[in-house]
Amino acid sequence: MGEAIGLRFQDPLIAAGVVGLTALYAARAAAPLEAANAYLRRIEGLNPLVNAFLFVDRDGALRDAKASATRWAAGAPLSPLDGVPMGVKANIAVRGMPWHAGIAAYKDRVADQDADCVAALREGGAVILGVLNMHEAALGATTDNLAFGRCHNPYRHDFTPGGSSGGSAAAASAGLCAAALGTDTMGSVRIPASYCGVFGHMPRRGLIAAARVVPLSWTLDRVGLLARSARDAQAVLSVCSDAAEAGPELQRAPVALAALDLSGESELDAEVARGFGALIETARSAGFAVKRISLPSYDVLALRKLCLLIAEVEGFVEHEAALSANPEGFSAALSAMLHWGARQSAPKMAAAYRRFASVAAQIAADLADFDAVVTPTTGGPAFPFNKAAPAEQADFTLIANIAGLAATAFPIGVDPDGLPLSAQILSRSEAVTLSLAARLATPPSPPERFR
Repeated sequence: MGEAIGLRFQDPLIAAGVVGLTALYAARAAAPLEAANAYLRRIEGLNPLVNAFLFVDRDGALRDAKASATRWAAGAPLSPLDGVPMGVKANIAVRGMPWHAGIAAYKDRVADQDADCVAALREGGAVILGVLNMHEAALGATTDNLAFGRCHNPYRHDFTPGGSSGGSAAAASAGLCAAALGTDTMGSVRIPASYCGVFGHMPRRGLIAAARVVPLSWTLDRVGLLARSARDAQAVLSVCSDAAEAGPELQRAPVALAALDLSGESELDAEVARGFGALIETARSAGFAVKRISLPSYDVLALRKLCLLIAEVEGFVEHEAALSANPEGFSAALSAMLHWGARQSAPKMAAAYRRFASVAAQIAADLADFDAVVTPTTGGPAFPFNKAAPAEQADFTLIANIAGLAATAFPIGVDPDGLPLSAQILSRSEAVTLSLAARLATPPSPPERFR
């Protein structure tokens, strides 16, 4: 195992990813305008196959790429992202672009200023290509969006890319952008990363500012990112946050590693179990002390319901005015979930928040002796749209949202049908999750028709 840099896309500008592109710029072997044009051509030709981009700002991207080229020519890039083409999930405000959060009721809304995280990207010279598809209101994990169309998995048409940041993962996987921003409520960055064979990083709570990001749940939400390598993810994080741990180098990996066992609690596909078992053996061979653990405080079914309760109640608070003014702008499924949230009593919610805080503290205590925890990301690979979404999709991912931990999902190969498999690292440290992901990943080849 070990992270591959420069996956086998035929176009070297696409294969380069984030870190590779800026190395090419620094060596004057390529220029930002070339890269922007390469990505815009791919979006034009290939996006109809996946429906990842819902809006493309061609003129703005070329303008920003020209400005970046001038800085690189002068030897004065603004950051490790200067000139790197990126996409942004539709619930994150990008000045002058649609800002609808995948909800028809907001389809005509255009952001008048950038979200703080997007402003940080622009200040670092990143080239924002456009806005990406997502599951409606971020409340779901398939990105089968009635208002804006299905987003398809690059590895298999008519299969889900996951969600809610499905467009972000599909775009990164298909080489339609070098990296993308997403958001994660119960796994909404890491589930699509799992299904699309890319890296998905959710930082610790509060590390990336969420101002002008349409929330689903302010208790659970975090802005995250998707990329094709851990080094690329780290480069994006270093610009989006000021944390010292998100600095220019990945740190040395730890040796005390827990492998979470949810046997009897959450079902694992046989290929996921096989791939995860092989990952553990590889980690041990590499010198890590790996101990299999369970979490007595982690009642999967109860906590899944608890987090959905919080998301649906807080989601109603966010969308109450629009839901009242334009009920037809919400799908029947979303409307039902939000109205259910509205009916929950104050005592019930007080008990829910107390339970949430208690479990978060207990998880932190249970994991205190370990540098990191490794789990499968999802219980199975991507599935077709005509199959019901598994109830257990978020059983492993929501742990980090509850406990406030950093988490990085990373690919660990493919199943016999060629669908990506994934594991995740949870830690109190960004550097730990990213460095371990870099060491343990087995990235799949890009989807054949997107090479």
